[in-house]
Amino acid sequence: MDDESARLLGLIDDYIAHLSRFEGASSETVRAYTQHLEAYARWAARAGRDGLAPSTRDVRAYLSELRAAGYAARTVAAHLSSIRSFFRWLSDEGLAGADPVTAIASPKLDRPLPHVLAPDQLARLMDAPDLASAGGKRDAAMLELFIATGARISELAALDLADVDVSRASVRLFGKGSKERLVPLYDRACSVCARYLEEGRGELLGRGAASSREASFFISDRGRPMSASSLRHRFDALKRRAGIPADITPHAMRHTFATELLIGGADLRSVQELLGHASLSTTQIYTHLTPDRLKSAVHQAHPRA
Repeated sequence: MDDESARLLGLIDDYIAHLSRFEGASSETVRAYTQHLEAYARWAARAGRDGLAPSTRDVRAYLSELRAAGYAARTVAAHLSSIRSFFRWLSDEGLAGADPVTAIASPKLDRPLPHVLAPDQLARLMDAPDLASAGGKRDAAMLELFIATGARISELAALDLADVDVSRASVRLFGKGSKERLVPLYDRACSVCARYLEEGRGELLGRGAASSREASFFISDRGRPMSASSLRHRFDALKRRAGIPADITPHAMRHTFATELLIGGADLRSVQELLGHASLSTTQIYTHLTPDRLKSAVHQAHPRA
């Protein structure tokens, strides 16, 4: 490996560390950026290009090679986004000159409509936990918090006891970039969470050794704090028990939460705040799932309707 390639890889490592430590990027984001940037570094070495000072033509050549290799447009766009973020950081740190990626527009992509659970699917899923067991009470609390808050699975995994306030009917979530938001809970969610705390969590906690994370809200069957992966495993088990299609993920609960709020008459800005979206445009995709509600709003409110 020549010095130029070694320096590029070293700076990529520094940037990935910055993402993780200072920007609060999720493990999935860190993994994706690492893969994208290391692939770019390998290409630069193979093509004999200066990876730290490429021209716009060089970057376009790399993206063209990805397309020629059969990568989907969405994957190519993700690689470009990673490279763009990396060079923005290099510029901010004074480690690079002109940004070669600024002039390259991201490809326009059709945004797929999110998966949403049908009412009967949601009902079956919510009935899947075995409430006679401590683990079942935990599973019920997990599902209820999913559909009551629209939380990401990583946000539920990060919950501590102090974040769920049953007495005040609210839960505190920490989203991307550690941004905090407070989401109200309805009565059923409070009741299910209270039952887990009173009748399930202590039993689960007693099955494991003392832990520095005893404050964790969700405890596994082995008495340990549950990671996002552990919660996903439980969700998948409940999904199979309820006969829910395999392509339904925990994130579908977030989509269902948002869609149901809009159908119920919530305004888009409120849904944006509850979901923790930085941009309203991200939330607007849910309007495509509620055409009947929008038609009704026009007929009721438009002066010429």
